[in-house]
Amino acid sequence: MRWLVGWSSITAGATVPGARTDGGPFGPGGYAPEDGGRIGHDGETLQPVGAHLLWGDPDPLWAVGDWRPDEVRLVRADAQTRIAVLGTCGATDEQLRVGLFAARGGALRHLTAWPGSYTAVVQVGRRITVCGDLAGARPVFHTPWEGGTAYATAALPLADLVEANLDFGHLAALLAAPDVPAAVYDSTPYDGVRRVPPGHALILRAGAREIAGYEPVASLAVAAAPVDADRAVDAVRDALVESVRARLSAPRHVPDIDPGPVPGMGPAERRAARGMPAPGIGADLSGGPASGTLALLAAGLPGRPGTLLGHGSTGAGERLLAVTFNDLAVGGREAELERAGALAADPRLHHVVVTGAEDTLPYADLEGPLTDEPGSSLVTAARHRARLAAGSADHFTGHGARQVLDAHPARLADLLMDRKRRHLVRPVAALTRADGSVLVPARVYGAARRLARTPYRAGVEGLAARLQQRRFDDPGSAVGASLAALTWGAPGPAARWLTGEALAEVSVRLQSAAHRAGVGPGQRPGDYRARAALARHAADLRVLEQAAEIRSQRLHAPFLDNQVVRACRALPETLRVQPGARAAILRTVLNGSGVADLPPGWGAPTPGTGTATARAGLRLAVDPLLTLFDAPLLAEAGLVEARVVRKALRAAAAGEPLPLDGLADLVSLELWLRRLLSRRGTCWTGTPARARAVPAGIAPRRRAVSSGG
Repeated sequence: MRWLVGWSSITAGATVPGARTDGGPFGPGGYAPEDGGRIGHDGETLQPVGAHLLWGDPDPLWAVGDWRPDEVRLVRADAQTRIAVLGTCGATDEQLRVGLFAARGGALRHLTAWPGSYTAVVQVGRRITVCGDLAGARPVFHTPWEGGTAYATAALPLADLVEANLDFGHLAALLAAPDVPAAVYDSTPYDGVRRVPPGHALILRAGAREIAGYEPVASLAVAAAPVDADRAVDAVRDALVESVRARLSAPRHVPDIDPGPVPGMGPAERRAARGMPAPGIGADLSGGPASGTLALLAAGLPGRPGTLLGHGSTGAGERLLAVTFNDLAVGGREAELERAGALAADPRLHHVVVTGAEDTLPYADLEGPLTDEPGSSLVTAARHRARLAAGSADHFTGHGARQVLDAHPARLADLLMDRKRRHLVRPVAALTRADGSVLVPARVYGAARRLARTPYRAGVEGLAARLQQRRFDDPGSAVGASLAALTWGAPGPAARWLTGEALAEVSVRLQSAAHRAGVGPGQRPGDYRARAALARHAADLRVLEQAAEIRSQRLHAPFLDNQVVRACRALPETLRVQPGARAAILRTVLNGSGVADLPPGWGAPTPGTGTATARAGLRLAVDPLLTLFDAPLLAEAGLVEARVVRKALRAAAAGEPLPLDGLADLVSLELWLRRLLSRRGTCWTGTPARARAVPAGIAPRRRAVSSGG
């Protein structure tokens, strides 16, 4: 894991003797010339473990983890005006300087408009500004501390700093209504640690905090301005190309020197066996349009290929390492594999096929590292790790393409609000063909019309009533899923297994949100639901990246970059709601980039095999899972009853039609709680008795669910 952490105090902290004056491991300019921190208990300096100081007191900032030298950039105008950018950023030093001056005048959006994925921190005197991203893949957290505010790009270090207990209300909301921002609001799994919403920045002035949005929000009262579809798609192409080029322009990295041959193994096999990625650039190549687009762009874009650090190579003639995962345990993706093989015939690609058997099914490996937050991807981390181990030091993934390009079903209500009824014909016709019922058009149109006429407050209150009354509907089909999504919010798949007390707590949180001053998202329901789905996907990808982390490897998801998200949001709804819109947009992107020879069937929808894969993994791992829920921590917290979950696991393994993604949420949260409570270390030195989060563990209580906030 890598994160930033710092604080803003009302008064200046004590300066630590022995200030270092060199540039530090990040090279010249990587550290501020002054060192800083507070004197903690037993005379130790209060600072993060394994931290590198970027600038010191009175408002210090550290970078923690295995940051690369080119991922940490510090530009200063004077001693009290400076900007730190951590991550992959395509801006030049001069552009950073211009952004710094703009931020000094209060213009924050400039800090989020450069290609790449990064976190920008600006200090102007005693004012600190930390910008989150639009998707939520690089979040910002904060908590009150010592009369001021501590902030970080990870929640666990802040929880350790203040010895935060678990927020059971937040955990209940993650299970009962994960797609409803009103249920989670700005809370985290740690009580007192708050999250900055996507599209917002944290502004600190001598310890006082403020949350400010930097992105304009479309009005509910005025229809969206007409947008030319061709120009919008061209903007998506330009943003994607710049995001990929920002990664290609960065220096290449060799993870480690190969220690030597192993009998019967080639270089690639040795690296995979030792958990080392290959040097250079790689990409997923599943056969789908998103990963294929990134692989072809990364392999064919002109520009600076970068250099291999310490090897003196220019990278000329370098081929992109394309990795395809072939699941031998569960079939059904033969057509995608054929398309991946056809794409990999390009001489610019070096194709590697990773095969997976029963040991890569979900739930096959319940061990793993502690992640910052829980996420459903914990049960599939071993599956992804097997694929990523064969990848490169910089590896492109197509995550996020579906969320930023596809149309959420609730966007049909947006079309009705804008009086664009005729554009509903094709998506409704596609649902009718999938279901085979002549009643589909009337049902879909009726649900979209109800949503268009339902105020946000009424929708949230209706969801709260559904949870209290335990009304959970099974979608059963594509039409059922679309109808269930045509609301302001719906119960999560795991809600049916929660206790009545947990559901009541989430209902209270929803009702409090509905009555909060300034209620309402200020957006149309489809746009609102789409942003919430993107935020949830980005949060789960962040968990996956930590759980399946390969040492010295960086995963790149250009579809979640700020500029790509902005360009995709500008796509007209009339375009994105059409069947096959994502594949058509990406095909146009490739054509505009000079890639026209695509295999037959490229972009065609593939029958989902996720349910079959999850059921096969559950069937094989049912005994360890039943053992896991013999005395679960979730039951001690009052969120579930162990007997109910064990019954559901047996039924799902036997083939009953239960929501398997809900069971994955339960298992993942239980695993995360066990890893959190079994950890021995802490993120800080100088704290009393090495303070850490959840110091007292989970004590059985009659009313374990907290009030949330």
